[in-house]
Amino acid sequence: MTTTEYQVTGMTCGHCVASVKEEFSALEGVESVEVDLNKGGVSTVTVVSAEILPADAATAAVSEAGYELAGPLTLS
Repeated sequence: MTTTEYQVTGMTCGHCVASVKEEFSALEGVESVEVDLNKGGVSTVTVVSAEILPADAATAAVSEAGYELAGPLTLS
């Protein structure tokens, strides 16, 4: 298992959290998604997956939810 943190901007509410969780959960190999919401700031999305997600897939998931990645990924 791989845990990856993504920094996402523009999220303001529970609906935003649900949208991002839905998009990441739809990606192959994703086991769980948690969001630490920072209303109007940079939120942290933690994704546990079988393998490291391709950067373009993560970017597309965030974009499809209506938000943008804000910084480098943190792998643990």
